[in-house]
Amino acid sequence: MQQWQEVKEQDFGHPGAKGTYRIEFKNGGKYLFEIIVDTLKRANDKYDVIIPWYIMTSNENNENTISFLENNNYFGYPKEYIYIFEQGKLPLLNKQGKLLIGKNGLIKEASNGNGGIFNSMLKKGAIADMDKRGIEWLFIGSVDNILLKYVDVLLLGLTVAKGNQIGTRTVLKRSPNEKVGVLCKQNDRVRVIEYTELPNDISGITNDNGELVFGESHIMCNLFSMNAIKKSSTKELEYHVALKKANYLDEKGNLIEPHEANAYKFEQFIFDSFKIFDDIAILRGKREEDFAPVKNITGEDSPETAKKLYENYWKKI
Repeated sequence: MQQWQEVKEQDFGHPGAKGTYRIEFKNGGKYLFEIIVDTLKRANDKYDVIIPWYIMTSNENNENTISFLENNNYFGYPKEYIYIFEQGKLPLLNKQGKLLIGKNGLIKEASNGNGGIFNSMLKKGAIADMDKRGIEWLFIGSVDNILLKYVDVLLLGLTVAKGNQIGTRTVLKRSPNEKVGVLCKQNDRVRVIEYTELPNDISGITNDNGELVFGESHIMCNLFSMNAIKKSSTKELEYHVALKKANYLDEKGNLIEPHEANAYKFEQFIFDSFKIFDDIAILRGKREEDFAPVKNITGEDSPETAKKLYENYWKKI
């Protein structure tokens, strides 16, 4: 089973790729990339293999990611088992629907979301490389969850036993307003509703047991067979719109730094591939064992909360 990792830009001020962010633990600091390597090495030792590691970068952080990993000697992971490729891009539009011009004088673009991975793997040769290595299953996760199981044998076993091509591990939402996508069924197909698209008047609905009806969180812990990867790479996933802050050149050539969100970004989400398939395997995990994201500088889902979850988990095993 091969592991894939998406590299995202940091949302709380850290420059460069998110995997280069460092968390200070009691026994010393570790970069997010370093934590991934530790996890992969443990799996390699346990199963007597070397798991190929594919890293998707954006155009903005690709060079930074490569130089960072090289400067840190890939944290001891064999370079020949690491494959780095860039995701696609789409133009940004202002609120009037016009293209923005970047400071380089070209149309301003942004990465097309994690759902662009399938087409990017096809175009950038990653799928061909996987075929050469004889890979049959691909685990896809995001760099900011430091408790993610990169070799999830339980999820793999469940997915195979159910005869599915894809599987996902979930945790229950901690509150109706938690910023995570949630699983549901639409037209007898499993899909995920992103938190920005879930109406407030239904996000808090509970069932007879008091559980949130829309409470099964998608935590970017996904398993795909290679057949599913190839099928998804030939499909055009739907686009979602997000309002972001982006600098641009005005008509006089002045660089404008906006103080609020001013540009529409178009993104594809990996979970929109779920509805391509008749069914998927769903395994509910535990937040304290499976979900320690680093998304905010303080408060919930911050380096501090992720650190505590990580240290508590490794105390137990």
